[in-house]
Formats: sequence, C-alpha cells, structure tokens
Amino acid sequence: MKSQETITNTTGHRQLSEFAPLFAHLNDDILFGEVWNDPSLDVKTRGLLTVCALTSQGITDSSLAHHIQNAKKQGVTADEMSGAITHTAMYAGWPKAWAAFRLAKEVYSSSLQTKEEYQASIAYEIGEENVKFAPYFEGKSYSAPAADGINHITFEPGCKNHWHIHQADQGGGQVLVCTGGRGWYQQWGQKPVLMEAGSVIRIPANVKHWHGADDNHWFSHLSINLPGKNASTTWLEAVE
Repeated sequence: MKSQETITNTTGHRQLSEFAPLFAHLNDDILFGEVWNDPSLDVKTRGLLTVCALTSQGITDSSLAHHIQNAKKQGVTADEMSGAITHTAMYAGWPKAWAAFRLAKEVYSSSLQTKEEYQASIAYEIGEENVKFAPYFEGKSYSAPAADGINHITFEPGCKNHWHIHQADQGGGQVLVCTGGRGWYQQWGQKPVLMEAGSVIRIPANVKHWHGADDNHWFSHLSINLPGKNASTTWLEAVE
C-alpha cells in the first residue's frame, strides 16, 4: 500500500509565534500536524472535504484557492472537484458555489509547462539553480547573468522569494523587468501587482516587498540593482 504524504505547515509559527503562540501551535502542530496526518482519512479525501467546508461557509478567498490547488496536488480530478462543489451548492447555496467554481476552473484549466517548454517560450536563458539564495526562496528558482550587474531570475510555478528590503542611505532600489510567464510583486501594506511579459516594476530603496511566480505559471524577470550609498539587502520572513 502506498504510504500517505506527510502534510506540514509552519505558517502559524512564522507569523504568530510571539503574538499568539497557542494559536500558532494549534494551527501548525494540531490542525496541519495531527489532524491532516490522521490515517483515518487519506489526504485526497481530506483535501476535498476542506474545499467543501470552506465553500459552504462562503470563504472564497486565497485560502480556498490554496486548498483547491492542494486537493488537485493530492489527486482530486476536475470531475471530482466539480461534483463536490455542485453537491455542496445544494446545501450551501448557489452564490457560494459560483465563487468556488471560478477559483476551481482557474486552478484546473492551467497546464503547467515543463522547464524545457518554458525555456523555449522566452528569449533569456533560465540558467542554473539559484543555490546561493535558496534559503530565501520558497520553491526552486534559477539564475543566469544577462549583462554587467543584471541577472535573469526564473521562478518555478508557486516559487516566491521572502519579504526583503533593498536598503540604501541614498539612491539604491531595484528594477524588475518581466521577460516571461506570470508572477506577482507586492509591497508591504499594498495589494499584489500582476506581472506578465513586458511589465516593469520600480522598487524604491528601503521598501519591504516580495516577488514570485503565480501558482500555475513559470515566471522570469531581469533583476537590476540600482547603485546606492551603503546599499545592502535584508532578507525577512517567508510570504504567508
């Protein structure tokens, strides 16, 4: 019999260990530790049940999208997901189901490219695995030199770098030029900004931010660090 994949989560401890340690423990160690790994239900069934539970409550934000993606990863087919949401609609209501279907359709309609397929679709080289900065990324990234002081960075689907700050006493900052795929940039306290081929983001110095790939797409950008006095980069916590 195939062994069940172990589910782990450290979001609570990363985000709330000091402010709400009990909640962090319940979230990471109990919910995603003991409950999700209880052998009485396989993770595929548990993932589908979670989607139905969130839909029935009208929770159709990024948390539902995450659990739909997780259910897909655990082997829930598009037909199974469609049937489950339709069944939930009979008890929870039509508007909630419509909102869930919009998210599910986006997750299941995406076709993830292989690394080779994605490389063929962009002009710049993907390069080698970005081992040096791996501790500051959730997921796998790649780096290739593009010109003096300019690197081409590629993120696998779902890969994001941690919150970070390009510090400088004067000048500094960074410019991102998207060369392919679909990704996001977010400045602390603001909504994420979609990045697609041709998008340009000017990141001021001393601003907390992150950037990375959409869950269902590769993403690449040129990374141009602007000259500044006493310039440095401070890496912070992972994106929730």
